[in-house]
Amino acid sequence: MTQMTTHTIEVPGGAVVAFDVCRPEAPDDHRPLFVLGSPMAASGFGQLIGHIDDRTVITYDPRGTERSTLGLDGEVTVEGHADDLNRVVEATGLAPVDVFASSGGAVNALCWIVDHPSDVGRLVVHEPPLVTLLEDRETARKVTADILDTYQQRGYGPAMAKFVKLVMYPGPLPENYLDDPAPDPVQFGLPVQDDGSRDDLLLSRTLGMPPFEPDAEALRASAVNIVAAIGAEGEGTMARRGGQALAELLGLEPVVFPGDHGGFAANEWSPGNDPEAFAQRLRELLEAAE
Repeated sequence: MTQMTTHTIEVPGGAVVAFDVCRPEAPDDHRPLFVLGSPMAASGFGQLIGHIDDRTVITYDPRGTERSTLGLDGEVTVEGHADDLNRVVEATGLAPVDVFASSGGAVNALCWIVDHPSDVGRLVVHEPPLVTLLEDRETARKVTADILDTYQQRGYGPAMAKFVKLVMYPGPLPENYLDDPAPDPVQFGLPVQDDGSRDDLLLSRTLGMPPFEPDAEALRASAVNIVAAIGAEGEGTMARRGGQALAELLGLEPVVFPGDHGGFAANEWSPGNDPEAFAQRLRELLEAAE
């Protein structure tokens, strides 16, 4: 059993960020663990942290998601997210923490530890979509621009269908990728009709952030223990290739976690994922560094 408390802090730009601290009933000797993603909020990691009851766990909602609000200018950047992570940890008073960061959250965490290395002991970077490190980066940028344009012109369903196709594509994107017919939203259970809204965080802001290029020299020299992690499933997909590229950049061997890009949760998209096995793999990595 754990005891959870919820908190909010104001961050630069007028945004408010919500975070949770789950403490085990029995005293523990482990370093606290911050579990995070982006744009995935704390609720997306419920199955994972349900299997981690031997240490204090921090989760949060990135600005603009669920309980957290955007700033007055609505701006979302990797650097802004990184600063928010620092402020959350400072607010808990628990630094240094270990970190499991997935997807966009992993990208933000790589920026965070360059500016605030004393916040973190060990960082597990799980499948960061580091487009700047990939051989097909120019095509990926064009495809992303097409998704953003589709969202503005046709709405959520058609744009999200293109995004799902992109992240599921099993290999480097060919130069003529955009010549293929647009995917049908219905095949992904997405709406065809445009409801007129344009406030989806991923499609209106996150995908439009400037591509982030990790500071290889700073990361190699960092006192933070960095683990580059990939999923056992999804070979060739963009995020998995990003994890492999990061490992190569830093001279590391990628660590394999069970499941796919979201291996920490079993759902209708990935019913074969095993959150308990995922949590066990994560605990093994963290305990090896203690």
